[in-house]
Amino acid sequence: MSKKIYSAFLVMMAFVSLMSSCTKNEDIVFDHERQQFDTRTDRILLEFIAPFGTTADEEIYITGAFNGDDEAIGDPQYLLTKAPNSNVKWGIYLDPNSFVAGKSLADGFSFYSKNQGKEFTTAGEAAMHTDNPGVGTFTNVWGQRWESYYWSGGEAPEPEHDGFCVYVDDQTGWDVLTLYMWGDINNMNGDWPGMQVTGTWNHDGITWKYFDMGAANTGLVENLIFNNGGNGTQLADFNFTIDRNIYLRITPDGIEEIGAEAKVEHDGFALFVLNESSQTDLALYAWGDAEAFGGWPGIPVTGTQTIGGVEYTYFDMGAANTGLNLNLIPNNNNGGVQWEGGDLNFTIDHDIYIRIFDGGYEVLQ
Repeated sequence: MSKKIYSAFLVMMAFVSLMSSCTKNEDIVFDHERQQFDTRTDRILLEFIAPFGTTADEEIYITGAFNGDDEAIGDPQYLLTKAPNSNVKWGIYLDPNSFVAGKSLADGFSFYSKNQGKEFTTAGEAAMHTDNPGVGTFTNVWGQRWESYYWSGGEAPEPEHDGFCVYVDDQTGWDVLTLYMWGDINNMNGDWPGMQVTGTWNHDGITWKYFDMGAANTGLVENLIFNNGGNGTQLADFNFTIDRNIYLRITPDGIEEIGAEAKVEHDGFALFVLNESSQTDLALYAWGDAEAFGGWPGIPVTGTQTIGGVEYTYFDMGAANTGLNLNLIPNNNNGGVQWEGGDLNFTIDHDIYIRIFDGGYEVLQ
């Protein structure tokens, strides 16, 4: 065998040997998969491989059924720590003895970034991990995408709320923010120190913390007491009628209202109309227990009101008509178009919201 042939044979054998070794996946560990924190015998160690675009100063929390979901946001014990020797890994130690209601990681958990929102899948849905390692173990968890990936122009869509909402620009520096209420109903959303933050919303360059008031509590007059989780610090009472969304900035020195939807005084209950039709001149006729709004085509629009960022046209139905059972017929002020049907039969004892469009309508609530 000539020297050239022998040398080529050695090169080929080395290549085959290299390819063979590369098929042993268990021998290949990428840098971002390497363990960055020491394992502890009394804790579960999760190391989160963060989504692309995560910055070194990111504030990341783990949330799930085991720790109250969004209630865990802002709680230092669920704040991840950036690995000192990796730009893509954050770690957290979890104690199963602290898990609530018999829940475990198998019930689902996800991650939340204060700057970039919740963790989402590549399909644009809320992410949910179900790994359930035991104490004394280390587990890598691969992050997918932050909610900010889906935002248009850096704006997150407004979350859906249970009733009206108190938005808070929290400048207190407190580790925990809770809200106690007293007034028409004491302890409305829990005994002292009150309710946890419902969630957060990135809007207008501010990460708003928000508290959902609950639809059943609409109309109540309450005194809001923001406090640091019952740990000795609280702000002065803030009186609020729960009839709109409100925006507050809080500091260690007090509360400032920095925005709110205009408060509108109504004559009795109102019909709110989200007008997505081509008609611009509306009226409202009613028949039933009485021809409450006079003869056809009825009463003109009372006004407009923005609720939850949506502008409605509204008709005040008159306090004197409260309790009547009426069939409502919105129309284009006798111009030949009307919206009618059995679904618009109401006992006038609550506000009514409908959406109208060319050819039909739907009752919103």
